[in-house]
Amino acid sequence: MLALTGYAVLSGDGGGSDTAGNGGATPSTSSSATASPAPAYTQPEDWTEPERWAALPRGSRTDKYGSQVGFPHTTEGAVGMMVTSTTGSVEPGKSALDGQMRVYRSYIRPGDHSDEAADQIEQSARETDRSLHQQMGVLEDSELPPGSYVRTTVIGYKVIQVSDDEVGSWLLAKVVTKKGELEKETSEYIRLVMGAVWESGDWKLSGQASARASQQGGSDKPGMATPGDAKFNEIGWTAIREAS
Repeated sequence: MLALTGYAVLSGDGGGSDTAGNGGATPSTSSSATASPAPAYTQPEDWTEPERWAALPRGSRTDKYGSQVGFPHTTEGAVGMMVTSTTGSVEPGKSALDGQMRVYRSYIRPGDHSDEAADQIEQSARETDRSLHQQMGVLEDSELPPGSYVRTTVIGYKVIQVSDDEVGSWLLAKVVTKKGELEKETSEYIRLVMGAVWESGDWKLSGQASARASQQGGSDKPGMATPGDAKFNEIGWTAIREAS
């Protein structure tokens, strides 16, 4: 099953997310909670230009864990942090455990850190790695097959609530899986709620902020549609343009 970033363990909330796709359920790159099933989504053949585009800011520096941090104190800065913390990959030499613990250390607010939270996230990430090895037909203690990967890319967002120091938003992401060099890619989409707070000069993921965003956004869950689908505009998603 698809799963969410580490904040879901901290907030105890996995119900604000859904998955839909064409290739079957697959663990995401930053797994911590199981997503609920959603109807399969098929992108239409005709392209409709998104009405809303955003080139989200990047972090101004890299921390000791190799993560972009130092996002601007704006709504776009908060969403940029959410997108950066959710984007990632699992591939040979790069495990879900590595990625998940980096997200925990770099992006989750220190006040949400605890031995219990770290243990939960580590256990969930190890379960994701075990599941991936099983799906790709290799032993748990071996490398993933050459040419294999699971890549998560955020393709859209819809802000739920904004205050000076807190932002809640829906994210829409595409998860692409390839089980080996000669295998075909499969893809599916996830939709999740995240909340961030401004703390000590940067945006951080917060369990309480995520829970508040889930409560406010849960009754108005946006439909599943991708850039190029006319419904993407009707629903109110904003497409993400790669920053230069």
